[in-house]
Amino acid sequence: MTLILRGGRVWTGDPERPEASAVAVSGGRITAVGDDAEVRRAAGSGPVEVFELAGRTLVPGLQDAHIHPVWGALEALRCDLTGAADAEECVATVREYAAAHPGQPWIRGGGWAMDCFPGGWPTRELLDSAVPDRPVFLPNSDHHSAWVNSAALACAGIDAATPDPAAGRIERDADGRPTGVLHEGAMDLVARVLPEDTAEEQLRALGHAQAMLFRYGITGWQDAIVGPYGGAGDTLAAYRQADASGLLEARVTGALWWDRDRGLEQIDDLVARRGEPGRRFRAGAVKVMQDGVLESATGALLEPYLDSCGCATGNLGRSHVPAELLAEAVTRLDAAGFQVHFHAIGDRAVRECLDAVAAAVRAGGARERRHHIAHVQLVDEADIGRFAELGVTANVQSLWATHHPQTDELTNPMLGERRAGQQYPFRRLLDSGARLAGGSDWPVTTADPWQAMHVAVHRTEPPGSAHSGHPGADRPFLPEERLGLADILRAYTAGSAWVNGNDAEVGTVREGMAADLAVLDRDLFDPAAGVAGTRAVLTMVAGTVVHAE
Repeated sequence: MTLILRGGRVWTGDPERPEASAVAVSGGRITAVGDDAEVRRAAGSGPVEVFELAGRTLVPGLQDAHIHPVWGALEALRCDLTGAADAEECVATVREYAAAHPGQPWIRGGGWAMDCFPGGWPTRELLDSAVPDRPVFLPNSDHHSAWVNSAALACAGIDAATPDPAAGRIERDADGRPTGVLHEGAMDLVARVLPEDTAEEQLRALGHAQAMLFRYGITGWQDAIVGPYGGAGDTLAAYRQADASGLLEARVTGALWWDRDRGLEQIDDLVARRGEPGRRFRAGAVKVMQDGVLESATGALLEPYLDSCGCATGNLGRSHVPAELLAEAVTRLDAAGFQVHFHAIGDRAVRECLDAVAAAVRAGGARERRHHIAHVQLVDEADIGRFAELGVTANVQSLWATHHPQTDELTNPMLGERRAGQQYPFRRLLDSGARLAGGSDWPVTTADPWQAMHVAVHRTEPPGSAHSGHPGADRPFLPEERLGLADILRAYTAGSAWVNGNDAEVGTVREGMAADLAVLDRDLFDPAAGVAGTRAVLTMVAGTVVHAE
């Protein structure tokens, strides 16, 4: 049986034939692309099923190049603070969840926003008022800090005498007592005493996340941390079990976690964990988190953060892996056949990652490499062209590039006018020849790629978003960095397929490619239709329908 999808706009992502109006699928592969008549002739005389696009758009299945789907679903299924608008709502949500789950020894979940609290940070006393009898551990939305109550601090043995760990910071009051916020590696002090997620919980979460992503038209992703981090458990076994059982239908690349507390000796362990590729899952990448985030002043900068008076503080942020060690590690990982998936927010972190790839190129010679740097919030002008020169993909989370409270009230004052005007340089990167991939970083922000694409194109908050009521949310944030719709769509298809290592199979609509396809609910390129709010009415993986409305 041949399936013909006809009568609409087919955005192929293929430079040789960018658009068509029909596609034929048989045996899990695309067998014809063209106008309606061409595709019908190519289908021959055998049995045919027709799906009417009815003027809507068909695109290659999207891929999210930076996401944490199991963790995101676990948080959503637990104490979910993503919808809380202020401190009062956060506390009320925690209190209600704890009351509804009296048998849970720990209250877990997360997703609170810094702009809910004066100065960005909550206190243990607020949590104590909601849950005085059980420990509470709640990462914030960016997952670089966690909010804990007094019981959690006591379980972990954290008090005024506890030193900051090498890769983190304990927020303290004027007397040196922990306030209830733990940054970066300090989260691990509590995370190590958390109950482990069960295999059943992880598999349920994976299924929940996969179904959600299929509804967006996403058919594959790169899980940006496969390993224990910040209170979340190692998901490697769950992915392999889901792959073997057939639960995993999407195409997934796992980025194994580089332990910041270890050195080069862990490379042998990573090689052993990589194993052999499965049916739909492969662990071919290693995630290196090089710095923190700007809003907590842990992102690594070339010049110091500023204080509230606009004066330099002396704080340059934190590089989690020393630059020399990073260069050696990346060189060895590169030689071992790993892709390196970097987290770099600040301009110094971006430079250190690029320098590390340059070291690997010097050691290993010129060849194809698929290393990529996620986030790239602040990139020094001298480093823009190095992405293309080194073949490093810029893995962009475009949803963040707007005027919203965290940017305008917390980040920009610490950067100053010049650096604040250099954030999220997507257009400069693309114009320099860099390849772009698209990712959400869910649960840091929504997994909805269509909201992110709206921001990439307009640099304004999407209609109906959590921050759409913020003053200035409809004012473009550095509009000179806007991308075209085709640019960001290409990033979420061919670009992400490239970094996920399956571009020979998916990412474009061409004859012979696997039929990973999404039919959208509108003509995406009609300006009147808008991009935000788009959903998939049909999603296919290798010709199998995995979502239909």
